[in-house]
Amino acid sequence: MPMQAHEIEELLRASFPNAQIVVEGDDGVHMSAMVIDESFRGKNRVQQQRAVYAALKGKMDGSSGELHALGLTTKAPE
Repeated sequence: MPMQAHEIEELLRASFPNAQIVVEGDDGVHMSAMVIDESFRGKNRVQQQRAVYAALKGKMDGSSGELHALGLTTKAPE
């Protein structure tokens, strides 16, 4: 079953409670997310994105994952 934007945001919010989070997309399969969080400071993009994928708790795992594609923008606040 495809995921809705609010479901993705809830998963991300659990791991990044103080982050600025914007999730977009309306087909439930191909979505985009922007996560701006202080915990990303000093981490490279790969480390930041791994943290976001971990927060999704396996929803993108394999061909049977609920979320097929997630375009990510991650950064620390300015």
